[in-house]
Amino acid sequence: MIDNRLTMLSMIERHGTVTAAAEALHYSPSTVSHQVKQLATELGVVLLEQRGRNIRLTPAAHSLLSHVDVMSAEWERALADLDAYSTTVTGSITLSAFSTAASILLPQTMRALNEEFPHLATQTIEAEPSECYDLLLAGDVDLGIVAVTTDTPAGSDDRFAQQFLIDDPLDLMVPLDHHLADRSSVSIADAREETWILGRPGTTYHQLVIANCASTGFTPRIGHYANDWNTGTALVHDGFGVCVASRLSRSQDLHPVRRIPLTGEHAPTRHIAAVTRAGAQDRRTIRFALDLLTRETQNVMEQLGRDLGDR
Repeated sequence: MIDNRLTMLSMIERHGTVTAAAEALHYSPSTVSHQVKQLATELGVVLLEQRGRNIRLTPAAHSLLSHVDVMSAEWERALADLDAYSTTVTGSITLSAFSTAASILLPQTMRALNEEFPHLATQTIEAEPSECYDLLLAGDVDLGIVAVTTDTPAGSDDRFAQQFLIDDPLDLMVPLDHHLADRSSVSIADAREETWILGRPGTTYHQLVIANCASTGFTPRIGHYANDWNTGTALVHDGFGVCVASRLSRSQDLHPVRRIPLTGEHAPTRHIAAVTRAGAQDRRTIRFALDLLTRETQNVMEQLGRDLGDR
């Protein structure tokens, strides 16, 4: 119900350029530019101004978007209120998550939604955290599971409602015959002399490990780059170095290695949250999914911890 041109303007604010906003919304840059100019003409104000090669939003645009955030949240709350007057839940719900969470959490969540609301259509979109926020703003996703980082919107961002789910520890992965393999736990500093397998520069995985190693006083010697946990673990299995992997991932099941819990002040951890558009968290289907995810993520992490302790 919110004018799509306002969504375009919001995406320009989020990404900084018309081109990036158009890519996030699956439009051409010329379409986004034309639509925003048309909106500005109708409102009688300037919304974008050129600064060298860059575009920036005017004070009028920022003022407009502050009202748009309120209107969007109120619309979502109105939909939540209407749930009380419907006896049969129909329509659809789309869930999004990064790959590890998508594979472990989303299938069972959709199955439970289908059992509780048999007339509801469910869909999954696998997406990286930053893309989840774009999909939410564009209205393509109703609930996203994200790893919260310094690059994702803050919990205080008025456009979103974020619900903490779990802390997902990163464990050290070493070959089965490695000199640390018999340890029940290690600190990240214990691997300072190892060859490391990290995600590519610029990825959250890379930044997290580099920052935690730096906090301990060393820079890891990087031998290989692998963004996927399975690829990294395969390289560890064949003796090419060590890596850290999310506890949620079960990459050691495919490539046998020794998974060792990291302890200490500088042990890297991912903070996992569920995110919806502001106001949407109280819609019947979304609230059901949020409550289920809160329970199931805790159960999964407790079971993984037990499995790790039983080795």
